[in-house]
Amino acid sequence: MALKVLFALDAAKIQCYHFKAIIIAGMGLFTDAYDLFCIPPIVKLIGRIYYDHTSANRSLSQLKQHETTPTAVVSTLVSIALLGTAVGQLTFGRLGDRRGRRSVYGLSLGMMVLGSIASGFSICKTRNCVLVSLGFFRFLLGVGIGGDYPLSATIMAEFANKKTRGAFIAAVFSMQGFGILASSVVTMVVCKIFEVSSNVGKGETPEEADIAWRLILMMGAIPAAVTYYWRMMMPETARYTALVEQNVVQAAKDMEKVLDIPMSQIAEDSPYDQPAPHPPYPLLSRRFLRRHGLDLFSCSASWFLVDIVFYSSNLLQSQIYHRFVKDNDHVNGYQLAFKIARFQAILAICSTIPGYWVTVYFIDRIGRVKIQMLGFLAMAMVYFAIGIPYKDHWSDHIDEGFMALYALSFFFANFGPNTTTFIVPAESFPARFRSTCHGIAGAVGKIGAIIGTVGFLWASMNEKESGKPNPVRMTVALVILGVVCLVGSVLTFFFTRETMGRSLEDNEINEDEFLYHT
Repeated sequence: MALKVLFALDAAKIQCYHFKAIIIAGMGLFTDAYDLFCIPPIVKLIGRIYYDHTSANRSLSQLKQHETTPTAVVSTLVSIALLGTAVGQLTFGRLGDRRGRRSVYGLSLGMMVLGSIASGFSICKTRNCVLVSLGFFRFLLGVGIGGDYPLSATIMAEFANKKTRGAFIAAVFSMQGFGILASSVVTMVVCKIFEVSSNVGKGETPEEADIAWRLILMMGAIPAAVTYYWRMMMPETARYTALVEQNVVQAAKDMEKVLDIPMSQIAEDSPYDQPAPHPPYPLLSRRFLRRHGLDLFSCSASWFLVDIVFYSSNLLQSQIYHRFVKDNDHVNGYQLAFKIARFQAILAICSTIPGYWVTVYFIDRIGRVKIQMLGFLAMAMVYFAIGIPYKDHWSDHIDEGFMALYALSFFFANFGPNTTTFIVPAESFPARFRSTCHGIAGAVGKIGAIIGTVGFLWASMNEKESGKPNPVRMTVALVILGVVCLVGSVLTFFFTRETMGRSLEDNEINEDEFLYHT
């Protein structure tokens, strides 16, 4: 009976609830991207407010020294949220398997709302007090964001049919692109409103800017708060109820209610004639590692490598675009943040968002492995094309060719490993381990993100922390990113297992030990 229930899920036609689930689950990823990627313009405002001597009350003679947020502070603000994300992925991933996906789904969203609002209310007005409290609340926010990764991927995978499962999970993940765009638009609108209302002059950064960056952070709570009610109304996934809780009747009732699948269809004979094996081995035991260790290694290593590249580039666009966004005496803090946000918006519209949705279209046509491997290869070629001639050609003259190549790196990241590493872990493990293993792979990825972000930031800055990349270090950093992508492509070719078109129950059975029917 249990497998008949799951076969009915695999065979179900696309229905309205599938799209509703994409929006509900995807809004967490939307919030995730908003909160993580609004940092580049915000750190410029923070630098002007807490590290700059040019305020509206300063004389023109004091406008000659512009200080920016120190590298160590930028690294900490970026990394603290990523560290929290890793903690959240491990914690909520395990809770999702122990307590159920639905029961902890609202908790992760609540932490995102709380973390976003609290970040805007960072205590005090002194520099150290604000930065310490902001770091603490960013960590809390990161925990909530991290919890959403394994839960959203697992829930969407377990609700979807096997024919379009990859597209549905990719659609959930693609909401990140809209989150990046939303953070840029909100930043531009807020900065423009504050600039006009304050009537600031060139190089000035008034006290009201301290409110602007807080408002930008707090608005990240809105999309998460809006979907909280709908998350609480979602039933537990049928696969968890049937396979982990062993309550097949309740699983069938939930399916009948949300997916409009009649009990008569569930009761019909399915291609599965025998119960699925359910050997009682614990997580990370020898038997688990023998049967699923290679998949866990492949998912974790691939995510680690792509996050080194993706986050180091995406969060630090403001360093790469320094030729177009100059932090000088003729630009006030609002204008500086506005220009960085505008670049992020252009990149999201022209490259990031199209990459996500091309993956949605092709993921169930050509498979996860090919997209991931080719994406890594394309990214490697782009980074070599940028990095090798950077010192001689682009260190003093960043042109349209550089910008086009740089945009391509984000297109192939999203039409490639950045999306597939979110999908494959949700399809490769037994139901009782699925959320945990997705969380483990994601946490390893976020460690790579921290390494890439901090390493790239330091490599692309000169010794005097002027905010302008050192050409030699920049060349080395970009070439290293290309090498990382090559390693990812090789690892995908040899170790990543294709999951396209297979039932989740097929994927959790080791072919060497059990027979299954297709």
